[in-house]
Amino acid sequence: QVQLVESGGGLVQAGGSLRLSCAASGRTFSSYFMGWFRQAPGKEREFVAAMRWSGGSTYTADSVTGRFTISRDNAKNTMYLQMNSLKPEDTAVYYCAAYTGSNISYVTLPYHYDYWGQGTQVTVSS
Repeated sequence: QVQLVESGGGLVQAGGSLRLSCAASGRTFSSYFMGWFRQAPGKEREFVAAMRWSGGSTYTADSVTGRFTISRDNAKNTMYLQMNSLKPEDTAVYYCAAYTGSNISYVTLPYHYDYWGQGTQVTVSS
């Protein structure tokens, strides 16, 4: 079992920055993919960014590439999402998630993830 707890959401003006954190605990997850997703009201949950917990390549959605950066701190068992140049359309509940499989093709698909956090609200005002 893996427990994930997000924090760091809030209200920010357009052009501002936020850093989300996802604290992970539970069974060993070093081989897992960790991802960030978001869901705006009335919309489906969408992929934002992902990486393998052990390191290596990162993956980001086209809509956030160049603005958002995913990273992790192994010593703290924490994953981060640094969000810069925020736009009103980035407003959503942001979730972190863990995918225990190994198929890189699945990392952008929320239904392949096995564990989810409770989400943190990000609101960007214009």
